[in-house]
Amino acid sequence: MRVVLQKVKEASVSIDGAVHGKIGKGFVLLVGVQDSDGIDEINYLAHKIHKLRVFEDKNDKLNLDIDTVNGAILSISQFTLYADTKKGNRPSFTGAGEPAHAQKIYETFNDTLRDAGLEVQTGVFGADMLVDLQNDGPVTIIFDTENK
Repeated sequence: MRVVLQKVKEASVSIDGAVHGKIGKGFVLLVGVQDSDGIDEINYLAHKIHKLRVFEDKNDKLNLDIDTVNGAILSISQFTLYADTKKGNRPSFTGAGEPAHAQKIYETFNDTLRDAGLEVQTGVFGADMLVDLQNDGPVTIIFDTENK
């Protein structure tokens, strides 16, 4: 699994001109899945993201986690995180998981974050979405379970 995390002041996702999910302070997660991903990858990433200390404390140090600041998550499925750009100018997406498997992993990942007590808003798997966010910091972190 690959997740691109952005710390945000606010974010929303719209589908066909209507807001589908919206958060204030927290994280936007762009989530990519491969066919080899399963519960181990889900648990690893959910734990790392839940405990990630990138919010400022009273001394302006990145020292607080999302729970401490009462933050929320906007999770967006993003198969293009597995783009292969080695040949030519048109990326190949053969490294991305098959849609049925990827959707199951994506939904289980979101449920795992919810089970940990986090508010999780989402887009719609496979939909054409417009994501609007205000990156805070900016703080952007890439997680890849192949590098755990």
